[in-house]
Amino acid sequence: MAAKRPIRRTRRGDYEVRLSREERDTLRALPGELRDLLEMEDPSSDPAVARLHPPAYPDDPLMNLEYEMGAGAGLGPGRLEAVATMEATIDADRLTEDELTAWMSVVNDLRLVLGTRLDVTEDTTPADFPADDPRSPVFALYAYATWLVDTIVGALSRQTGIGPPPAE
Repeated sequence: MAAKRPIRRTRRGDYEVRLSREERDTLRALPGELRDLLEMEDPSSDPAVARLHPPAYPDDPLMNLEYEMGAGAGLGPGRLEAVATMEATIDADRLTEDELTAWMSVVNDLRLVLGTRLDVTEDTTPADFPADDPRSPVFALYAYATWLVDTIVGALSRQTGIGPPPAE
């Protein structure tokens, strides 16, 4: 018998979230940490935070400035709204699609920050962070966040018919 997915779409169209108390306790701190990063006065001063604001037009500064003044300016408030949603629903056993999408946004943003700080590449493996490496716990959080984002994407894609149908 296949293991039950920790996040799955229900027949009612919402999402059942089955995470352990330890997982929720770990996740509880993430939104506040992301808020602190998003509210930095100069996000470009921290390369890991700057990773959340990549230039839309890296080869065209004028086009990039135009983007930042238009669509790019709306990204910050949207991220902060996702943070507030995750904080408000962290203990929920059921989430709406919008709430689950907010979770995905927050966890993925922090995954990007952690991956940048750890200098993770496509070739990085857990062996690169042995137990005696002081960065090992941070890599474990990065790996968990990667798994959780993948789990959420899977649950959302099954809803759209992209993935296999939900097991009942």
